[in-house]
Amino acid sequence: MQARFSRDQDPATWCGAITIFFLALVWWRLAIPHEIYFDEVHYVNAARKQLDHIRVNPEHPMLAKTILAFMIEWLGDRSLVWRIPSALGGALGLFAFSRIVWFASGSARAAIIATVLLATDFFWFIHSRIAMLDMTMASLAMLAGWQLAAAIRLPRQGRWRLALGGVLMGLSLGAKWSVAPLLALPGLAFLILKIRDNGWRFLWARSGGPVPGITLPEAALWLGLAPLAVYWATFWPAFHWAARPVNPWDPIGWHQHMLMLQDSVKKPHPYRSVWYQWVTNWRAIWYLYKEVEGAQRGVVLIGNPFAMYAGLVALVWAAIEAVQRRRKDLIAFIALYVCSLMFWALSGKPVQFIYHYLLPSTFLMAILALALDAAGQRKDRWRRLMPIGIGLCVLMFVVFYPIISAFPLCCGRPSFEFWMWLPRWR
Repeated sequence: MQARFSRDQDPATWCGAITIFFLALVWWRLAIPHEIYFDEVHYVNAARKQLDHIRVNPEHPMLAKTILAFMIEWLGDRSLVWRIPSALGGALGLFAFSRIVWFASGSARAAIIATVLLATDFFWFIHSRIAMLDMTMASLAMLAGWQLAAAIRLPRQGRWRLALGGVLMGLSLGAKWSVAPLLALPGLAFLILKIRDNGWRFLWARSGGPVPGITLPEAALWLGLAPLAVYWATFWPAFHWAARPVNPWDPIGWHQHMLMLQDSVKKPHPYRSVWYQWVTNWRAIWYLYKEVEGAQRGVVLIGNPFAMYAGLVALVWAAIEAVQRRRKDLIAFIALYVCSLMFWALSGKPVQFIYHYLLPSTFLMAILALALDAAGQRKDRWRRLMPIGIGLCVLMFVVFYPIISAFPLCCGRPSFEFWMWLPRWR
């Protein structure tokens, strides 16, 4: 299908090929280590207990753990099975991300670049290979974003895409709360654009807005009530447990309990970090570093060194372009980045970690892709920035691959020294 809003050929085939390559790389040695590592200890155990109708890890929503429990019951309790949901989610989310950039920008080249950048993003790759909640949440958020972006560009399909997007938003929230601040943005954008286009008649007007033909009350149904209803439904298994079931008619009560548990962790942690350390790629967290399966192996969570810093430069460029040219695609990605980051900057959660930067870093890759695409359109020497930027992102991924994939390291315990470019990565 060729999108009507652009003369470019839809890059779905190219983005799909990159996605398949990414999945193959994620799948390679996915079962190693065969033992639980890092936060898998919380979520794999919670999934096991859930099969016995026992709720463990109640501070987090249930959907990702329910999927994990289903996989364990269906395919067996082993390391490969634990990580399959994240691996498949990472691939689906990567392709969905490419569709978001395509529908937002109308540029096939920007969509392809964005796919490469996210595929080589350390945050996305690492969380596609570990049994945590984050990738289920992020992939569902990308799938929701795909449908919402397509609803705007293909208004004849707007109604069913808005509805599907709302369902996916609710499922994403049911995996992990980190996506919560983003769920308000589609409805807020709908309200603002309806008022802009229709004035005081905005409430019932069918014209104008991001999706013509959809009134504000209908948008509230798809983007507000539907996500909340789906989110509530993700707790369905806990409503029917024989021991200590969750009261389905008291969501305020059990959410207060969840919030209390979330805020109860106050003990200082050696890997604790704050939002500005994530932005500057200053603080790492080690998921694994020990001898496993006959070799020294490690997984360190940092951002792609080139992409993270180039992304900040691109962010400044995007802000200027958004003001001067009012580019809606840049405005949208800047809003998504800032909102997902400020959620943690303003949060009262006492202990935070760099893995909370997963969603902001994803949107930063979209901004960097649009910047590199703009550079490639120039007729002067600055056009060289596009291939150089893409090449350096890929190169950094290749250089750091052993230490982000639990690959066997050659030199025993001192092996990590080669990659410790900043002192706070240790």
